[in-house]
Amino acid sequence: MNSGDISFILVCSALVFLMTPGLAFFYGGLSRRKNIINTMMMVIFTLGLGSVLWYAFGYSLSFSGENSFVGNLDKLFFKDVSLNTGLKTDSTIPEGLFAAFQMMFSLITVAIITGSVAGRMRFSALFIFITVWLIVVYYPMAHMVWGGGFLEEIGSIDFAGGNVVHISSGITGLILAIVLGNRRGYNKLEYRPHNIPFIVLGAGLLWFGWFGFNAGSTLGANSLAVHALIVTHASAAMAMLSWMLIEKVLIGKPTIVGASTGAIVGLVAITPGAGFVPLWSALLIGFLVSPFCYFFIGVIKRKFGIDDALDAFGCHGVGGIFGGIATGIFAEKSIGGVDGLLFGGLDLFIAQIISIIVTLLFAGVASFVIIKIIKVFMPIRVSEKEEIQGLDVTEHDETAYPTFLGMDN
Repeated sequence: MNSGDISFILVCSALVFLMTPGLAFFYGGLSRRKNIINTMMMVIFTLGLGSVLWYAFGYSLSFSGENSFVGNLDKLFFKDVSLNTGLKTDSTIPEGLFAAFQMMFSLITVAIITGSVAGRMRFSALFIFITVWLIVVYYPMAHMVWGGGFLEEIGSIDFAGGNVVHISSGITGLILAIVLGNRRGYNKLEYRPHNIPFIVLGAGLLWFGWFGFNAGSTLGANSLAVHALIVTHASAAMAMLSWMLIEKVLIGKPTIVGASTGAIVGLVAITPGAGFVPLWSALLIGFLVSPFCYFFIGVIKRKFGIDDALDAFGCHGVGGIFGGIATGIFAEKSIGGVDGLLFGGLDLFIAQIISIIVTLLFAGVASFVIIKIIKVFMPIRVSEKEEIQGLDVTEHDETAYPTFLGMDN
């Protein structure tokens, strides 16, 4: 065990935890004022539910056993999870700390999903969906990518969650948005963020926490952690500038909502490759991911009429796909031990494409089946009257702004 590494991962675990409350502010600011409590609650409750499930069996299903698809139940309720020895013989942190660090990833993953269904999904239906989704999708995905499973066996790489966190949550959000249907007045009413300072606060907390997200994925206080932090910040900074440039060219003025969104997609895109790609490519990844996400959100989503309310797929799904492919192109052996397509690593590039397709199909199909089954037994969407009144009152009997007497459309 190494006290420096232990201290570092303790801090990183706290940083990744902070990302979920940060996302609550980001999503809450983007929502309508009559739905902000519900929007933030859909994010915050995952801290409780996801943590309890992780302690009970999530960690065991993700990181025990040698199966290709999912782990086993040998470590139920952290049975035999050591506080003194590592998960592997060369580990410098105890297994208990590794398990706690990984738990934070499961929390932010399911929180991301909720952005797609803001303003119209019943909280009880979402609670059940998230519970089942963690068991059926997230824990097997974590095992396949990081626990020695199928996607790791074929040679794909995912440093901090491109597949496990962003693509899986993004495609799930898209499926939920399609099954639920559009919000009342979609494409007729103009939906504007009701609290832009909350958006900036949320984006700042996410950016801050992302340093623990990516640098901490080295599982040690070492030079690779420094590299991961540097490229993470570089990609976010460049993506912010890229998004602002797009807005300046297309609408004439850059916006702070756009700048915040650009930073987030830059962080998403660098996540799978933070420990594998060089700095110059991180800048390029950040510059290019913004137009990809902007085009999907501004053109593709509108063309198909899909009401991904807060753009969970447009930011995390598209950004994660782009980042996974970019990792397969720009990975450099001198950094992470494997070469991408640009350096002759065709096998890695193919493995990245396969892993992205598998993630999209697995998470997408499973999510569709789960929500369809839930729909058979209970309503998954609020009534039109409840939607008009606002989900803060109808779902939680709370209001964020008691002095507000009007009604949003």
